[in-house]
Amino acid sequence: MAQIHAFVQDHLGKADLTPDTIAAAHHTSLRYLHKLFQQEEGHTVACWIRSRRLEACRRDLADPRLAARPIHTIAARRGFSSPAHFSQAFRAAYGTAPREFRRQSATVHGD
Repeated sequence: MAQIHAFVQDHLGKADLTPDTIAAAHHTSLRYLHKLFQQEEGHTVACWIRSRRLEACRRDLADPRLAARPIHTIAARRGFSSPAHFSQAFRAAYGTAPREFRRQSATVHGD
């Protein structure tokens, strides 16, 4: 699992990162990969990938050094190909829109 987690982290920015590509890269079946994630993580591979991507975006949005970078660029850099889908997923995960989260983070950091 550590190798799989590292692989996912290294490829988060690729929109084509899927359970299929992960299984192929690790010479295992898709079924076995799903079984591993269900046992170890308690949810699906796709859910784990999405949560890692969202967390990376959350960190980037809170980073004052990236304040000038557009939100859609941050999302795309982490593998979200649709700004609308990213915004919806971010709001579902964190209870606020990405723009509002960034604004609140800037206030906390004194910007």
